[in-house]
Amino acid sequence: MRMPYCCHSLVALTTPTFGKSGPMLIDKRGHVQTVAVLDFETTGLSPSRGDRATEIAVILMRDGNVVDRYQSLMNAGRRIPAEVVRLTGITNEMIASAPAASTVMREAAKFVGNHPVVAHNAGFDRRFWQAELAHLGMSAPQSFACTMLVARRVYPQAQNHKLATLAKMLHLPMAGRAHRAMADAEVTSGLWSRLRHDIAETYGLGQIDHDLMTRVQATSRANVATLLRSLCTG
Repeated sequence: MRMPYCCHSLVALTTPTFGKSGPMLIDKRGHVQTVAVLDFETTGLSPSRGDRATEIAVILMRDGNVVDRYQSLMNAGRRIPAEVVRLTGITNEMIASAPAASTVMREAAKFVGNHPVVAHNAGFDRRFWQAELAHLGMSAPQSFACTMLVARRVYPQAQNHKLATLAKMLHLPMAGRAHRAMADAEVTSGLWSRLRHDIAETYGLGQIDHDLMTRVQATSRANVATLLRSLCTG
């Protein structure tokens, strides 16, 4: 079932917000930046081996607030293995009555637009984003920031950097069933806000944009503090 929301009205955020008291997300032109927090559920791990998406959720965030959401199951004509059904709760019967993947992905691509993307274990979601759009002959130019990679550098003390583990450690609200796209996207949006807040608080940075977060994720854990201190004093 698709759940598009009106993008002209602010939606109350169910995860921590750090609006005026926290870091601003400013793009290179000095505008408040919107990011698209994205999550897929799929039939398996690899689109190169024929796996397809079964569900997508996208949350648009601006200055720590959710401004819009999109979610839909999708039918790509690929059967879901039993072990994946047990993990996600998405059944083949649910997919049989879902909209075609082509319809959903066109809607999702329009919804995301040119906004930079945020995902947890973003390499996985980026592969499926690119593969599903490639089935339609569409490009996928969006830049992806990974909350898992950033968290490894910001929270090295965590037991592991799975989404559920970080949510528990940071006391982030969890709504809905884990391994459903919207529930995971909601937690990821909270983690994204918390990461930006904690980096800003630690290093005294007032503006933390998507580009900076991708720099953090690409920097070794040993050198992240040096990078962020240089930005504070630069």
